[in-house]
Amino acid sequence: MSERDRAGAGGQTPGQHRRRPRYRGTHPKSYTQKYKEHNLAAYPEIAAHLRAKGNTPAGTHVPVLVEEVMACLRPRPGDIVVDCTVGYGGHALEFTKRIGPGGRLIGLDVDAIELERTRSRLGQDSVPVNLYRSNFAGIAKVLSQEKLDGFDVIFADLGVSSMQIDNPERGMSYKHEGPLDMRMDDRLPQTGADLLNSLSEEELAKAFWELADEPDHQKIAHQIVLQRTAEPFSRTSQLVHVIFDAKGLNPKTWRQQQRDSKSGSLHPAARTFQALRILVNDELGSLRELLRVAPYCLRPGGRIGIISFHSGEDRLVKQSFRDGVRSGTYQSAAKEVIAPGIEETRSNPRSASAKFRWAAAQSLQS
Repeated sequence: MSERDRAGAGGQTPGQHRRRPRYRGTHPKSYTQKYKEHNLAAYPEIAAHLRAKGNTPAGTHVPVLVEEVMACLRPRPGDIVVDCTVGYGGHALEFTKRIGPGGRLIGLDVDAIELERTRSRLGQDSVPVNLYRSNFAGIAKVLSQEKLDGFDVIFADLGVSSMQIDNPERGMSYKHEGPLDMRMDDRLPQTGADLLNSLSEEELAKAFWELADEPDHQKIAHQIVLQRTAEPFSRTSQLVHVIFDAKGLNPKTWRQQQRDSKSGSLHPAARTFQALRILVNDELGSLRELLRVAPYCLRPGGRIGIISFHSGEDRLVKQSFRDGVRSGTYQSAAKEVIAPGIEETRSNPRSASAKFRWAAAQSLQS
């Protein structure tokens, strides 16, 4: 068949422009359809437009409390900084602007896909950047691999990133239909669906209560066990449906509650999804290990800062820093938690639950 025949039959000649797949309606709705948001270099006006509306462009992440983090952790030329949750690289980029010349940035993340994308973003910096696919619980191992005596700054931004929660294939959001995966690290053996299909009713109820303060934890756990005997869990929509049933709601009655509420209320599935994600990724266990080893990974006078989005995480950080000051491990720590201001929460609603705490190691002079 000739080139002309192939073109006439629906094929493409070499160099011919390939049309993007069409979507229904005037605006893209699904994550994959938002092609302009996934290519902000070609469509820079899209980012400004969405940010002005308080939205985060698909495939990106807006760092929270940036100025507060920099002011408290005081990165300066020559410092060696480890960003334990490098993610999209928002905080990391700010660190690199302050630690040159002579400084180094080391980034950790368990998400292989996002880590490679961030490697490209940070590769243009004048400061040397080394990235590791590692959970932050392994910070001491990374320190050894780098052949360093310690870090000047340790920073971690806990929880889930916008890139992960907005991607339906990650299964972390009750807003999107997708596989009930929830793993930040695809090397982990069990998904969210695996845990829902295997844990006992008592174990599920305990997790929903302890990890998310879900008031209907027992009802939801019971409903999950009933559901999985008929059909194992595999999709996010299945879990959302079970939660609505357990709470005696349906999407219509929920929307009516939202309209009647002046301040709005949490989505019925929000706490359960949060608890299951924390359980899948052992987020509290990793945080406990980071807090245990961090003081031994800091240079004299070094600083550590952690942003959390969950009350259980914040309690662990607060207690660790407080106990560290009392024992003399830390010289000082934040007396009060630092939270986003009105302007930041207005421009980035996802920052609303952020809590930042810091501590400083003993200096040589002390």
